[in-house]
Amino acid sequence: MILATALLCAAPALADDDPAQEAKLAVNGFMNAIASDDKTALADHMVPEAMIFVHNRMDPANPRVDHLTVAQHLENWAKRDARYIEDMAFTSVLLDGDMAHVWGPYSFWVNYELSHCGINSLNLVRTQDGWKVANTSFTMERPSECERLGVPGFPAEEIRDDQ
Repeated sequence: MILATALLCAAPALADDDPAQEAKLAVNGFMNAIASDDKTALADHMVPEAMIFVHNRMDPANPRVDHLTVAQHLENWAKRDARYIEDMAFTSVLLDGDMAHVWGPYSFWVNYELSHCGINSLNLVRTQDGWKVANTSFTMERPSECERLGVPGFPAEEIRDDQ
């Protein structure tokens, strides 16, 4: 317990020395806001002028790319009442000064059931308040694609297309 407490207390200090870790912590904060019961928390992790691009491949015969502003997304988000959890693995973090790019596979859960998975591409900018998501683009794929995408914990034999 003492070791865990010490590590938690050291985490902010470690992040100050490692900009890549700071960017990862910002993305984790973004993911925590998605899971929060406070539907306004997500706004604290995004640049208001940002755009979101959804590469929707849920119907492989009819893929599409949808886009919306963060303002539109936050308005829609505030109306949702389900329990949401997004879990992301970091496969790439690139940094140059006050900009970062974080990439990796994710799974998205609604009321504790897998809804979809895909690849997240998050562009971040360091502001006076810390790292914020400046733009995001992500694929949205059927659960049967999670293993192919490298989403941790998804063996193909346990995932069906009808999920």
